[in-house]
Amino acid sequence: MVTQLRRDPADMVAGIGRHWGWVLAFGIITLAVGVIVLAWPGETLIVVAVLFGIQLIVMGIFRFVAAFAAGDVGGGTRVLYALLGVLSLIIGLYALRHVLITLLALALLLGIFWIVSGSVELFNALAHQVEHRGWLIFMGILSILAGIVVLVYPSISLLTLAIVLGAWLIIYGVVEIVLAFRIRSLAHHAA
Repeated sequence: MVTQLRRDPADMVAGIGRHWGWVLAFGIITLAVGVIVLAWPGETLIVVAVLFGIQLIVMGIFRFVAAFAAGDVGGGTRVLYALLGVLSLIIGLYALRHVLITLLALALLLGIFWIVSGSVELFNALAHQVEHRGWLIFMGILSILAGIVVLVYPSISLLTLAIVLGAWLIIYGVVEIVLAFRIRSLAHHAA
């Protein structure tokens, strides 16, 4: 039996609007993390590096165990899982041992991420007719500029990076909170 999907825009907006709370929660969490980063930038950097190392260690253990526990994979896949697990474990231990190198690597990855993320935001804002287009363009440009600063000046102090990150998270959190209430409002009008 074939069921036809109904493409009614009002139903789609109402469906998205029922989940506006997730967008709001994400915005609040992002805003709170930004405030924490600005309140304790030095400690935040150390915590980020340590959590990154711990995450890699845990992932390495799970990958290594999965290499032997998975019953439906071939021998080559088991070897790859085991190698990935060992590599993740080694990198995680190194990240915990050398926190400053970990922070520098994370800073460079963050710079690359900001440039790519900002470019996508900017492209979407320019390519599509969306409401509040100016905010999306602003966020995209801000993200690209922050990424360029990190990549062009790698000697920038990590404390300054934490402050920029905190400010960016606060701005992004506020934008997400406003977006959540806008989604909710659109859903009520669609219903």
